[in-house]
Amino acid sequence: MSNIAEGFDRGSRADFHRFLVIAKASCAEVRSHLYVALDAGHLGSDDFEKLHQTAGEVGRILSGLRTAVMKQRLKEASPPVVAER
Repeated sequence: MSNIAEGFDRGSRADFHRFLVIAKASCAEVRSHLYVALDAGHLGSDDFEKLHQTAGEVGRILSGLRTAVMKQRLKEASPPVVAER
């Protein structure tokens, strides 16, 4: 969440996109830590499954947001199309 807020507050879509990439990587890191917690016996399998599914959903949401921001960046970067008469 902090990565998303920081990227958004920087004021450019490029920075926002970059921080969304970082947030998605952090989400993958959380999923990795969930496996460690399961293997160490700190989480039961039911809790692991619930948290792992939630983290996966957050990752998918971040991917969608990242794609939308990238499309906005590309749209801004492309020159306007002038219709011929």
